[in-house]
Parts: sequence; structure tokens; C-alpha cells
Amino acid sequence: MTTLIIGGGLSGLALADALEAQGKSYILLEARARFGGRIKTERHEDGYFDMGPAWFWPGQPRIAALLAKLNLEKFDQFATGDLAYEDERGQVQRGRGFSSMEGSWRLKGGLGAMIQALADRLPADRKRLNAAVTDLTRTDHGVIATLSTGDTVEAEQAVLCMPPRVAANIAFDPPLPQTALTTMQNVPTWMAGQAKAVAVYDTPFWREDGLSGDAQSRFGPMVEIHDASPADGGPYALFGFIGVPPKARADEPTLRRHLTDQLTRLFGAKAGAPTQLYIKDWAFDPYTSTDADQAPLYAHPTYGMPPSLMHVWGPHLHFSGTEVAPQFGGYLEGALEAAENILDTLITLE
Repeated sequence: MTTLIIGGGLSGLALADALEAQGKSYILLEARARFGGRIKTERHEDGYFDMGPAWFWPGQPRIAALLAKLNLEKFDQFATGDLAYEDERGQVQRGRGFSSMEGSWRLKGGLGAMIQALADRLPADRKRLNAAVTDLTRTDHGVIATLSTGDTVEAEQAVLCMPPRVAANIAFDPPLPQTALTTMQNVPTWMAGQAKAVAVYDTPFWREDGLSGDAQSRFGPMVEIHDASPADGGPYALFGFIGVPPKARADEPTLRRHLTDQLTRLFGAKAGAPTQLYIKDWAFDPYTSTDADQAPLYAHPTYGMPPSLMHVWGPHLHFSGTEVAPQFGGYLEGALEAAENILDTLITLE
């Protein structure tokens, strides 16, 4: 029995790795030109900078086990020094306070190192990039996936390892029940409406000034800023979550100017001249978000596997990805949890 895994983010890669370890037949398809999904790490000289998720935490056993298996090393988020606060008029205050991400862990090499290590474990003939699935057809014996290239891939069962809202854009034949489709469209994609900026510098001048790199702002465009430097050595970096709505940040040259202006206000003149300024706007990434995801999330959604998405095509179609994880939905741990849960389902069906 061959399993078609649609989506090469963390959940899809983890599922493929588990099937590979068991000697099972599978094919992993990823629409992008890279694996990782919302995990994307930029490299500059010897530095690594996560443009998607960056942290994981104690009490998350699956990612701890995975990193141990891959021989990857974590380190503590830098949080030593004073914090900066910018009020609604752009006035900056500095002082001691609680660093909101103190106690969080980051990965040496960035989370992209984990993605690369997982992808490298899979045989070349089991994985395929630039393979966007446009149509999924149920047959008497399984499913047929049609790609944007016109190629087709057949398997006995398919697992959608992607945000349900994005999966809803696939043309299903026969159509999914309306209750299932509505459920898919109503599941918020975690962090899909977010944009992230990373400013890279040759020296960590904020640390030398007694600052942690943490800042909160009610003036913007970034609402929350942290130190994003590698574990050891440079180059160094500050990153921030951009808080203005997606349509208001579409003019990137203007956004870049406002970002450097804000960094200058918060951290001084040196902050206004980064050697690199990376921006990743996930709201405009078609394999991450839909128009519905541009509405802001004000709280962490309640995730899990909705009953309406179970057994929609009998044993031939399944859902994975962090949005259907019942305990750690929305987190990296949730992507691994969803892969673990669906693996148990696939084994039961055999």
C-alpha cells in the first residue's frame, strides 16, 4: 500500500520519515521549491535566521526526541539586559522587566537545519519538489493526484499535511461533503496572517548597551521585537513581528523605511543600517494562507481533528498538520503530534 503525502512541511516530513523507517511505500509531494512549509531559515555569512517559527519549549517531548535523533543542538533565547518600550507617540522608554520569551529554546543552525536533516533521510525517489496538487480524485482502489504540471500520481491513500484552508483549494472528485469543506475553510491557519522582519548586523551593539533586544511597541510597524542572533558568533540580528494589517504592508520599500526608523528609535543609530533586512510576509504566501487568514487572530485557536474531517473518503483520505493536533495545535510540537496520530491511523487500516 502506497501513501501519498501532500505537503512537505514538518508534519509531512515527519510522517515520511516514520514510514521510511517502517519500510512502507510512500510518495512525498511539496508544492514549493523547498521543504519546510512555514519553517524557512535565511542564511547570511555564518548566521541563520528563522523567518517563520523560531522557538520551542520544555514539555514538548516529540520535538525533543526528534532533535536528539537528528543530533541537533538547542540553545537558550538571549534575554539578558533591559527592555525597550515604545508608546503610541513613538516615545521610547528603557528599563528592566520580564523578557517575554525568556526560557524559550532555539535551534543551532535554525529550524531549517531540522528540515534539511529530515529531508536528507528520505530517498530521492520518494520525494518531489515543485509538485503542487491541483486535483484529487477518488477511485475504487485509492486516489489519483493531478499536479499543476499535468502529471499524475496514484496511491491507495492520501494524507493532506497542510493547513485545512489551503487544502480546501484542491479540486476534489467526488466533491467532499459540504460540512467537511466548510470545516476546512473555517479552521484558522496558525500565524498565516503574520509578517516577520529580521535585521542583521555585524555586532550586537544592543547587548553592549545593556539591552536584551526585547522591545514592545504601540507605534509600530513592529509590535514585538527580540534578539535573533545565532548561538555563537555573528552576524547578529534583531527580529520583529510586523503588526500592521497585510494590505497596509504591501508597499515593501515604504515598509523597509519604517522598519529601520523604528529600530533606530528603539536601539540607536547603529540599528538603522543593517547589513541585511529580511522580510517574510506569510499572508501573501499561497501555500500557507488564504484571503480568510488576513483577518487577525487575537487568541490561540482551539485546534484538533474535527469529526467532519474523519473518514470523508473512507480509508483513502486523511488530514495531518499542526492545525489538527489536539494538544499542541499551532506549534512545531503539534505538527509532530499530528503526524504521530495519523501514522497510528494508517497502521490500523492495514
